[in-house]
Amino acid sequence: MAKVLGIGTATLDIINTVEYYPTEDEELRVLSQRRCVGGNCPNTLTVLQQLSHKCVFAGIMADDPDGRFIAQQLKQTGVKVDDCRVVEGRTPTSYITLSRATGSRTIIHYRDLPEFSFADFAKIDLSSFDWLHFEGRNITETLGMLTFVRKKFPYLPWSVEIEKPRANIENLFEGATILLFSRHYAAYHGYAKAQTFLQELHSSLPHTEKVCAWGKEGAYALGNGGEIKHAPAFFPPQVVDTLGAGDTFNAGFLNARLRNHSLSESLTLACQLAGRKCGQQGFNGLGDQR
Repeated sequence: MAKVLGIGTATLDIINTVEYYPTEDEELRVLSQRRCVGGNCPNTLTVLQQLSHKCVFAGIMADDPDGRFIAQQLKQTGVKVDDCRVVEGRTPTSYITLSRATGSRTIIHYRDLPEFSFADFAKIDLSSFDWLHFEGRNITETLGMLTFVRKKFPYLPWSVEIEKPRANIENLFEGATILLFSRHYAAYHGYAKAQTFLQELHSSLPHTEKVCAWGKEGAYALGNGGEIKHAPAFFPPQVVDTLGAGDTFNAGFLNARLRNHSLSESLTLACQLAGRKCGQQGFNGLGDQR
């Protein structure tokens, strides 16, 4: 069991389940609607908490009913939010259309809050943490956080999720223990295969574990030895909800590495957990199947 600090953004997800994804200008009745906590880092921490780790989320929270709802929901899952900064404003909201026919999700996101800053991060006592996990965003401020950790807490490992091709996001690569890449990021840079993408990175990042989930093809990783590892995707009997599958994969991989599983075993366990997530609505109960 590890104590994990996650830095990122929390959102309110409003999820509308429909029979199928509508065409433009079509009117379609919603089958069901639910409100829940969203955001890559909060999702990953929620799953890690279920897997018996102690998780703390640090980010910006709005002082509005939705912000208080998010804080309450995270606390109920066991994720602490004491290191968040609360500001006046409106909670970031994702409006999600979930297709029952395919399990796919389409997201429209609204955000009007500042990002968590280095000044906010510097107030956190890092001495009690075993692992840090960062969303790859807010590049200048996040780089300041990583530089601070490298100088003041050189023994403290960290991971960075690289999901979107943001300007200068490559500045966050150096020094990471684990980099968790999305297929979207690799494809944006012209790679049709995860193996090629990871191998191209290896010469500049030989001591960093590099992981890339590749959808239905499973996931790939490259560790210190320079050998590509692969695990197949695990498909549930029926795809119900793919929302947060990538965040669940990241949690599954981090959990396995924190428990000293091999790189290959960690990939397999992460793919299995993500597959089970796709077969159910939400994250509840994922830890019961570990």
